[in-house]
Amino acid sequence: MLRFVLQEVRRAMPKRNERQQQVDRLFELLDRFDTDATVVTSVRQPVAMREAVKVAVALGLDPTPNDAAVAALRDRLESFAQRLALDAHYTAHPEARPSLAERALAAARLDDDPLADEPELLARAADAVARLRAGATADDVLLYAAALAEAQSA
Repeated sequence: MLRFVLQEVRRAMPKRNERQQQVDRLFELLDRFDTDATVVTSVRQPVAMREAVKVAVALGLDPTPNDAAVAALRDRLESFAQRLALDAHYTAHPEARPSLAERALAAARLDDDPLADEPELLARAADAVARLRAGATADDVLLYAAALAEAQSA
C-alpha cells in the first residue's frame, strides 16, 4: 500500500526537492523493516538505560535487549513518519489543523479534566494565551483556564 501511494505521489509531482526525496526514502525504508537483512551496530547509551533494559527483559517485557532497542527505534522512526504525513496533510489542507482551543479541549478530554466541560472557557483562555506566548501549547491553555476558573470561583 505504501509503495502505491509513493508511486502516485511521484507521478503527480515528478520534480521532487531533496527533502521530499528524503521523506520518500524514510517511508520506503520503514516499509522494508520486516523483510530487510540485519546488521550489527554499536550505540552509546547511558548506563542506567542499559540496566533498565536488562531489568525489563528479566521482567519478561521484551525477549532480548536487542529486541527492545529495535522496537524503540522503530517506534521513534514511525512517529517521525506520522509527523511528516500530518504536516503534509496540514499544508495541503490548512483548514483541517485544529485550533489551540480545540487541542486544549482534546487534551482535557484525554485527561478526564473537568475543563473538558468548559469549551467556552478554554476558547477564551486559548485566545489570551496565544496573545501572551508565541508557540503556546494545549497544556499552557489548560493551566491558564484552570487559573481563570479558580479566580471566578473565589
